[in-house]
Amino acid sequence: MNGQPPPVSPAVLSPQQAQLYKLVPTKVFFTKGVGTHKEELRSYELALRDAGIEKCNLVHVSSIFPPGCKILPRNEGIKELIPGMITYCVIAKCSSNEPRRLIASSVGTAIPADENMYGYMSEHHAYGQTDEFAGDYAEDLAAKMLASTMGFPDFDDSKDWDEIKKVYQVKDKIVKTMNMTQSTIIDSNGNWSTVVSAAVFLF
Repeated sequence: MNGQPPPVSPAVLSPQQAQLYKLVPTKVFFTKGVGTHKEELRSYELALRDAGIEKCNLVHVSSIFPPGCKILPRNEGIKELIPGMITYCVIAKCSSNEPRRLIASSVGTAIPADENMYGYMSEHHAYGQTDEFAGDYAEDLAAKMLASTMGFPDFDDSKDWDEIKKVYQVKDKIVKTMNMTQSTIIDSNGNWSTVVSAAVFLF
């Protein structure tokens, strides 16, 4: 009537088309980067270049790992990106120009054993934390959020994940926890440095 095609019902779409229609990602890859420049914005852009995602229009989304989502190696995921592509991602970012300041960004992920259930991701950015500390912290956050949704009557959120993860892994409820972390130390010349860590969704 107005020159536009009629709306398509999800019922007539193939499973792959229906997945895209509902905007549920089927693939994800993890990446990280660091950039340094006298301008903060340029340091961010350089960090995105280092991560391989600078050519995309990034849309920050909250932190649900879709059911059955396949994890791709970074180099394979980057090959699927197209310049100007609207790209959904969970991203953590930290910037500073304070000389000798240690900064870090991390995305933690917790994936359930049941592929029909969603998992969790957490974004964490921090000052004065090493890769290992920031990564463990982000991973702990994601794992605790996932465990808290599983209805474990003995779940204690106050405990460190290291204390409780074996219990839930033994119960075959959580299959994997991981993190993608980037840190750097700011130089002494007054330049800005930015670190980014990201989970990039694909369809």
